Amino acid sequence: MYKNILVINLMHIGDLMLVTPVLRTLRANYPQARISLLADKKLADLVQYNKHIDECLLIDKKGKDDHFLAFARFILGIRHKHFDLVINLHRNERASAIAAFSGAKRIVGYSKPGFSLLFDKVMPNLKAVKHQIHSHFDVLQEAAGVEKIDDGGLEMWLPPGAQESADKIWSKSYAEGQKVVAFNIGASWKTKRWCDDYFAECADQLIERGYGIAFFGGPMDTKLVEACIRKMRSKNSNALQIFTGRVSLGELAALLKKCVLFLTTDSGPMHVGVAMNVPVVTMFGASPVPGFYPYDAKDVLLKTPEKCHPCGIHECPKQGADNMACMKHIPVAAVMHYVDELLAAYEDQAGNIPRIYGQYQCKVVEL
Repeated sequence: MYKNILVINLMHIGDLMLVTPVLRTLRANYPQARISLLADKKLADLVQYNKHIDECLLIDKKGKDDHFLAFARFILGIRHKHFDLVINLHRNERASAIAAFSGAKRIVGYSKPGFSLLFDKVMPNLKAVKHQIHSHFDVLQEAAGVEKIDDGGLEMWLPPGAQESADKIWSKSYAEGQKVVAFNIGASWKTKRWCDDYFAECADQLIERGYGIAFFGGPMDTKLVEACIRKMRSKNSNALQIFTGRVSLGELAALLKKCVLFLTTDSGPMHVGVAMNVPVVTMFGASPVPGFYPYDAKDVLLKTPEKCHPCGIHECPKQGADNMACMKHIPVAAVMHYVDELLAAYEDQAGNIPRIYGQYQCKVVEL
């Protein structure tokens, strides 16, 4: 039916990873179609080599495409590709405008008011009550005529050279045979961050038991990681390595695949870890659990029954002991219990854990 399809998602790392099951499903339903994905240029490593697409179009949101005339020219370039189906999976003004003015025969998905008048079918994003991926599947089935969902979970193919680069970084950082636990303590919202001293205690306990620790994150997380490490007893251990702000997204994915477990906030790297099939333990505060839980049955999510959860706001307005209670009330002992549980089950299979098709509901622990 459709021969030339464009999927739009201009959001962040995790949001883009949650689009990968959509690409697989579109390819299963339209094997002969040309399928393109439009994404943020800085995130190209995550999706550029996805085997289910023919082309990855990139927009430089913070660079050359970030003014009106350049944006208009970008949309004109999209129109010249003559898409017959555009699926917008990012409900903001920029993505909605690209979809609305794409000139496609059929335009569906999420939209900001105003632009929705040019959509053939606007769908609600029900991420508060169902996983974001399942909300995307609703768009495919109800607005794009997709009959068969092929949900293979999160997928990522490494860019050329990323594996070789990661192998070199690893061999310089750890002794052969060292079992390493990955840490990601940063997040785009303060309300998604677990306490630094809690992370520090977890790292100390693991180092004292013989594990290596790898801190990841972007350049914006550097000071956060430095502050956390200053609180560690084992801050000078050779088993502690800091990759925060020092590796590409492709190298991040390749390095994560070597780790025996990933202890992480609700963040983009969490979803990259899921795509790399690394066992994940995560702590949720502000985000709705149904919408963004790590999409794999072996993973564990911890949360507390705070009345304000999920607030969906970036900074906690409460004061004193109640500030960030949703995170403060997730104790180290509870997190380490599930870290130990997953290590016992999977640490000897690092990098070779079999994927189980269709089993994506993680274990949710309410403390």
